[in-house]
Amino acid sequence: MTFRNHIEFAQKLDLNDPLKEYRDMFHIPKHKGAAVSYFTGNSLGLQPKTARKYVEQIMKDWEDLAVDGHFYAKEPWWEYHEMLAAPLAKIVGAKLSEVSVMNTLTVNLHFLMVSFYRPTATRYKILCEEKAFPSDQYMFQSQVKFHGYDPTEAIVEIAKRPGEDFWRKEDLLAAIDEHGDSLALVLMGGVNYYNGQVFPMQEITSAAKEKGAYVGWDLAHAAGNVPLDLHNWGVDFASWCSYKYLNSGPGNAAAIYIHEQYLNRTDLPRFEGWWGSDKDLRFKMQTSFVPMSNADAWQVSNAPILAMAPFLASLEIFNKVGMEALWSKQKLLVGFLEHILKEVSQASPFEIRVITPKERGSQLSVYFAKHGRTIFDFLMAEGFVTDWREPNVMRFAPVPLYTTFEDIYRLGLMLERSIKNTLNDLDLE
Repeated sequence: MTFRNHIEFAQKLDLNDPLKEYRDMFHIPKHKGAAVSYFTGNSLGLQPKTARKYVEQIMKDWEDLAVDGHFYAKEPWWEYHEMLAAPLAKIVGAKLSEVSVMNTLTVNLHFLMVSFYRPTATRYKILCEEKAFPSDQYMFQSQVKFHGYDPTEAIVEIAKRPGEDFWRKEDLLAAIDEHGDSLALVLMGGVNYYNGQVFPMQEITSAAKEKGAYVGWDLAHAAGNVPLDLHNWGVDFASWCSYKYLNSGPGNAAAIYIHEQYLNRTDLPRFEGWWGSDKDLRFKMQTSFVPMSNADAWQVSNAPILAMAPFLASLEIFNKVGMEALWSKQKLLVGFLEHILKEVSQASPFEIRVITPKERGSQLSVYFAKHGRTIFDFLMAEGFVTDWREPNVMRFAPVPLYTTFEDIYRLGLMLERSIKNTLNDLDLE
């Protein structure tokens, strides 16, 4: 499609958008009485209007039934988490048995590393991307130190080439080949949080497994955002949060994927708890652990039902719209945003450039050579909610479920205005 930077063009795209009705299913925050233009779905998704009803149902069941809600609520609590597995399996390309909802993201990754980071004297290294999300970095460091290794030797960080904004696939694969005999684990972000790059997950998984390493993915910025086919790719394990593109609410429950080949295995260690024990035996209070036959075996504690209720509300929207439809609109949204940003950058007296490669989802990261933070503050004050990442990048994430093309057009106008106002203020100083 040939994009045009005109209001009529944006409005026509909105008019012909087959998903336009879904925007009305979300609460859009207000700023000065008008709906904000929300570009931070990659940080916290908007609230589905049905979420309150789902939570209130739990509250009503608790009020009326108390402890009996575990078995006699409208949706019994002791198996509530099971309702989330099927729609999540569709989103990440997994079998139903391979998915479970539990804990939060970094907690899950620590639990999964109990099973999949099993270092030996010769095979002990973890390979990841340079400057992974800080929580992942802290996890890697603490895990290798827990096992008695020096992080500077055990953690291999793949860097971008000097002067480049994204990783090259050949460099990622070359690093796997170079360290292959000493690699215990490859664990990366499926989508890099900073530059929005989608990594070649299938190729990396295949290359690392050929070298005998386990492969896991942190899908915080990938689940609900980009096509995933975890089972067919042969990924060993993964985890993802639910409050970004999956719209479940701040800091909400996360999910895990474990390939079916590791289910019902007695030789694979894991930390175990009551909620991972066989459902039919759980209330017999046996002293010996009999695991669930699916990924639920990695659960430890009772499911947080109040947290899972809005998650379920959002997943039912995803299940209704279908991922193919989301990706089709995503391509248009991000393409239009890139076109608008290119025109803004061409008119700017200082460098502005998109650092996200063509391998991307619903995020464009934009480098500002000057005044980026001032421009960000101006946008926020005008009701354009974006995201700033030090030292010089603004992230824009148009989300197919609720971002409009007119939002993007108006963002371009406001960026031009913010640049002009910033320069005028500097002249006055």
